[in-house]
Amino acid sequence: MKKFGKKYVEASKNIEKNKEYTLEEAIKLVKETSITKFDSTVDVAINLNVDPKKADQQLRGSFVLPNGTGKTKRILVIAKGAQATSAKEAGADYVGDKDMIEKIQKENWFDYDVIIATPDMMPELGKIGKILGPKGLMPNPKTNTVTTNVVGAIEDVKKGMVSYKTDTFGNIHSVVGKVSFDEAKLQENLVYLVNTISKLKPSSVKGKFINSITIASTMGPGIKLDKNSFDI
Repeated sequence: MKKFGKKYVEASKNIEKNKEYTLEEAIKLVKETSITKFDSTVDVAINLNVDPKKADQQLRGSFVLPNGTGKTKRILVIAKGAQATSAKEAGADYVGDKDMIEKIQKENWFDYDVIIATPDMMPELGKIGKILGPKGLMPNPKTNTVTTNVVGAIEDVKKGMVSYKTDTFGNIHSVVGKVSFDEAKLQENLVYLVNTISKLKPSSVKGKFINSITIASTMGPGIKLDKNSFDI
């Protein structure tokens, strides 16, 4: 049985276990129940009525939150020629092609959060797929990290782009900001995220699409939301 720390236990006392809170109540609570000394991330878990074993019900993509994530991401761009030059000018932290791929392979190098690649570099990147895949770093067209518009992708990441993917239990986990965000910005980000996901309902899914929505701060207790707080 999992044992929780004193701070977690104390914070949990402010939350009714089976209650579904309104959007406003939940955002207020997630700030009040933050237990870390650092500026916690506010995470959301959305459980969907999908069968991840079916290809058309495996959701994956990305979008830019209205108020960003509050986190600065380090960007590695794998590209050649003019695209590489544009990437440097757009503010990518690291830019290269085969040299960077070799550095990852030989040095186990992971001083970046996102990899953006041009389509022509994907055959080379594919060779280290077993290294990047388990860490969630493999570029993918669905998340706009394989693109010919490298500058646009860099700008999206800097603005606060988040990626999502259904896990084996039909859950989507994402970030909606930091505890230090004011309540209005957290609400706007969460509403945008939930509304975006709700529009992705596969035609093969019958009945309700979203089963539950839960938010929590880093290492903090989960807070269930009333789905009626959203236009879904």
